[in-house]
This record gives sequence, C-alpha cells and structure tokens, in this order.
Amino acid sequence: MLVEFSIIPLGKGASVGSDVAKVLKIVDNSGLNYKVNPMGTVVEGTWDEVMALIKKCHQAVLRHGERVVTTVKIDDRKGHRTMIEKKVQSVEKRLHRTLRK
Repeated sequence: MLVEFSIIPLGKGASVGSDVAKVLKIVDNSGLNYKVNPMGTVVEGTWDEVMALIKKCHQAVLRHGERVVTTVKIDDRKGHRTMIEKKVQSVEKRLHRTLRK
C-alpha cells in the first residue's frame, strides 16, 4: 500500500523545519521505501508497517509540542509492489515524456 501523510505541529509559528527533519529521520531509519514531496511524505509498505511508522512520527512531534494534526491518505491495491515509482512511470508512458520530480 501507498500512504501519503503529513504532520503539522500547531502553536509553533510558521517554521516547522526542525519537526519535519525529526519525522524524516524516523522515516529514513524505518527501511521502508518513501518519497518526500513539498506537502508530505509517501511511504510504501504493509498496513502494519506504515501505520506503526506514522504513529511513531506523530508521537515524536507531539512530545515537543501541545498539538499536532496528522493527515493520512491511503492507496491500497492488492498484489502491487514498488508503486511509488510505477504510478509515475505509468503516467509518463501515457504522456510520452518524463515529468519533473
């Protein structure tokens, strides 16, 4: 499954880069395949792997603040792996060109 999530600490002002860095360190150390984008992070794995990772990230940010909003979007397709790359490649094939990444 693919899961896109974002974690927003509230009450810390406009700059949240240090919290984002903490979360991405946890994601990177998870061993799961992932891609970072300007609005969140996409992770690929099983339900249990991905949900445990998101919980760990959410709790890490909450430890250093009073309130955290975490949003999650799930794309679960049976029998498919390496969807992070293949979904983009499928669209590029239809367009007959490479998209900006």
